[in-house]
Formats: sequence, C-alpha cells, structure tokens
Amino acid sequence: MLAIGLMSGTSLDGVDAALIDTDGERQVRAIAFRGESYSDAARKQLAEATARALSFDRPRANPEVMAAADLITRTHVLAVQKLMRDAGVVASDVCVVGFHGQTVAHRPDRGWTWQIGDGQALADATGITTVADFRSADVAAGGQGAPLLPVYHAALTAALERPLAVLNLGGVANITAIARDGTLVAFDTGPANGLIDSWVEAESGARYDAGGALAASGRVDEAVLTAMLDHPFFALPAPKSLDRNDFTIQPARGLSAADGAATLTAFTAATVAEAFAWLPERPARLLVAGGGRHNPTLLAMIADRCGIRPEPVDGLGWNGDAIEAEGFAYMAARTLAGLPISFPGTTGVDQPMPGGTVFTPRAPAA
Repeated sequence: MLAIGLMSGTSLDGVDAALIDTDGERQVRAIAFRGESYSDAARKQLAEATARALSFDRPRANPEVMAAADLITRTHVLAVQKLMRDAGVVASDVCVVGFHGQTVAHRPDRGWTWQIGDGQALADATGITTVADFRSADVAAGGQGAPLLPVYHAALTAALERPLAVLNLGGVANITAIARDGTLVAFDTGPANGLIDSWVEAESGARYDAGGALAASGRVDEAVLTAMLDHPFFALPAPKSLDRNDFTIQPARGLSAADGAATLTAFTAATVAEAFAWLPERPARLLVAGGGRHNPTLLAMIADRCGIRPEPVDGLGWNGDAIEAEGFAYMAARTLAGLPISFPGTTGVDQPMPGGTVFTPRAPAA
C-alpha cells in the first residue's frame, strides 16, 4: 500500500512528510519526501505550549496547548497536500497517513505521554484514513512509549549483516540494536541535538551549530561533563525513554560559547558510549540517522568515545532526514494490518503490542 508518514520532532524545526510503498512487514520502498520548516512565530508558539504542558500533572484541556494543537494539525494537512502534489498522487491512491503529532510532554514514569494534533481533523481534511496517537496504548500497558522506530529499523536493515545498531540523533537520541538472531533492544540514550541547539540559540541566536564549527573551536570542560553524566537516567537499565526537557543547559552556564558547545556535544557523544553498555552484543556497524549526522564534530566525538565509526545512513541509499517520517508511515500500515509496533525489548511492555488510533474520513456536511 502507499502510506504517508508525518513527523514533527522535539527540535521544533518543522514537519517531515514521507511517502512509501509498504506491506507493513519486509517490503519498504521510499517514494517521496518533503520537509516544511516552521516559522519563528510557530516555533515560539510550540515551545511555549510545551512549557505549559510540562507544568501539568496530566494532559488536560488548555487554551494555549489547544491552539498549538490546531497549528500542528493545519501545518501537517498542508504537508500532506504538498507531498502528494510533488509525488503526483491523489488522496484515493494513498491508503493511510501515520500522524505522530507533536510531543509536548512525555512522562511514562507517571503513566502518560502527550502528543498534540487532531487525527480526525487531519483525516477529514485530506480524505485519507489516518492513524494517530501511537504511544498512549504502550504507556498505558506499562511501557515507555518510546522509541517506536525500531520495528522500522529492523525492516530497513533486513538484508544487512548483524549485529548492528541504528542511532537516531534528533532532539533526543535513541539507539536500536539488532542482534544476530534479529532480537531488538532499543532505548533513548540521552540528549542529541537538543541541548546543543538550545545552547547555540541562547548564546548566538543561531538555530544550531552549523557543521559543529562552534564546538570544534572550543574545549570540553571535563568537570562539567562528569557532573552531567552523574544523572540517574544513565544507571537505569533499558528500555528507557526521555522527555527532551529532562536535561538542561544550566550546568554549562559560565562557559564560553565555544566551550559550552564543545562540552554539550561531548555530553551527547558520551551518553551514546554509555548506552553501549546496555546493548546485548557490541554492534559491528553503527548507522546514524537524524539531523545530528550532519555534525562532523559530534560524529568524531562519538567515534572516539565508542571506538566505532558512525556511518550516516545516506551511504546506504537512505534519506537520513526522512527515516522517522517513513517509520510512522510503516507503523500506520502495521496498525491497519493488526501488527505490533512496540515490543518488550524496545519499550518494556510485557508482550508485542499494536498501537495507534484509526480515524476514518467523515463525509462532508451537506
């Protein structure tokens, strides 16, 4: 089936939309991809809504968050329409849309996770069956609700020699380890680009450390790095997951712009190295997706600390910017087929679980 996947990550940089052909199992063929950047005003609105959501003890109706949810839905509808136009397909060609929405708070330790965006409204506006709310069922069953991409990573790498690992460097980093026998172990490793981006924006107003140049010009403050690594999260066994806001740039305050960038970049690399201790076997290859793969300073630090060369997935013919969006298209297809999307080794649930809520387009009012 043709399936569209949509992803808006915690970096708040924009909407990724991908079109794939898949059976929800071994067959995956990427067809088209489109990225839509958020305006500065939209980023500000989403950041403020996230801060508000994090102040609650559970998801609740709130005007600020609901306005952000409407923004998310509208921008995702436009992304679907533009992607279909680019690919030369119409709504009747597409079987399903996987709509992740925007995570404004992720609190599996408290039994909830919150992704905003209206699946029914998106289905109605596009005329395509939509799967949304991918994480809630897993969390309700005692799982972490993240990461969800491992099942897609397994499909993508089915023809590659194992063991291997796929590292996603988004706002938060997560790793999928695929053992020789195909067993999946996955978890969040720590901040990826999130803290680096926040630091660079606070220090210079730039959105991110382009090419890792600022970090490359600075020196790592080992005392700050050691203090940041002394966080209880890193002692927890996998599976485990994070909210982007579980860590802050506060420990780096007082450092120069360059030294702070270097230290926070080293922190991301060190947390990946810490994660290797929780893998069932050492991977022979480390494939890297997400925006962080464009940061050569970060990749060099990961190589140094992990003793393995990170390989951007583009070298395999994949689009490293599209993997998460493609993954939600793939999971939407699995949801329609009644197949599981989360597993004991990836989120900590007791048994493989389906996920997602299906929304069927409603007929327009007469």
